[in-house]
Amino acid sequence: MNGRDRVLAMIEARTTDSLPLMPITMMFAADRIGVEYGRYATDHRILVEGQIRTAEAFDFDHVSCISDPTREAADCGARIEFFADQPPAIVEQDARLANKADLVHLHMPDPLGGGRMHDRVKAAALFRERVGGTKLIEGWIEGPIAEAADLRGLNTLMLDLVDDPDFVRDLFAFAVEMALQFAKAQIEAGVELMGVGDAAASLVGPRLYQELVWPYEKQLVDGLHALGTDVRLHICGKTRQIAAPMGTLGCEIVDLDSMTPLSEARTAMGSDQLLLGNINPVTILRNGTPEEVRTAIAACHREAAPRYIVGAGCEVPRGTPDANLRALCAYAREHRP
Repeated sequence: MNGRDRVLAMIEARTTDSLPLMPITMMFAADRIGVEYGRYATDHRILVEGQIRTAEAFDFDHVSCISDPTREAADCGARIEFFADQPPAIVEQDARLANKADLVHLHMPDPLGGGRMHDRVKAAALFRERVGGTKLIEGWIEGPIAEAADLRGLNTLMLDLVDDPDFVRDLFAFAVEMALQFAKAQIEAGVELMGVGDAAASLVGPRLYQELVWPYEKQLVDGLHALGTDVRLHICGKTRQIAAPMGTLGCEIVDLDSMTPLSEARTAMGSDQLLLGNINPVTILRNGTPEEVRTAIAACHREAAPRYIVGAGCEVPRGTPDANLRALCAYAREHRP
């Protein structure tokens, strides 16, 4: 059973030969091939090379187009700061929608128009050419509140949620439409699983999440399913208070950061939801010992079983010892659901 088959079998609740293994690697993958992260995030050929070599070295079951959250915003005309060896970042004090009135004039970017979105689509196509059929190919888009924060500015958006919810709804609707167009281009290029990053959702309380954020996440997930792809939801941070509604979105995979106990998530989301995670990526995976990694991931498996995929709470940090990551990988290969 190869990596692609293993993940799809788990999603479809079929028998697998071992636990699927799907850690997020970005800066770790760039370091693995000796390339500064600025180049990794801006050249799909380098990203693909780093992902494939890392996946082969550690026997990951997937490769991913993930690199940074600024691709859609960049193609909307947002000001992005690029760095030699760090991820690109939104310049929040000069947000694209600092003036709310600009939303009505904001043009929907073309994901095949030669910008940063297009570069990710090219990564998907190159993955299909090089590892299609053996590793599951994962695309990536920003969720509604994450993208809204990139366009409006995170702190300003948090105020908008209370002061102007009608504007927020309009902005979320734009973000969902853009995400679906971006997803469609990636799927047509070769993506089989769409990652949705919506980190800012962890910063709102359960009432605002259910009233404002959840309906647009649900539109996005349903739209992705209509395009024929499975969905992996990734919300960084503490999601304990919103775990139950997250579990009703219909995502095939839900990632959980280390701040949300898997046992609580299992109770909140029910026995059918496929969970991924969630050892602490810094204190355990990067700074711990191989034995501590094995102990921690075994605890995660016990809490989340049987529908479980091995991974860290978030990105595997740069500087993580190979021995620690291999301990994580060995646990996956030595255990069945």
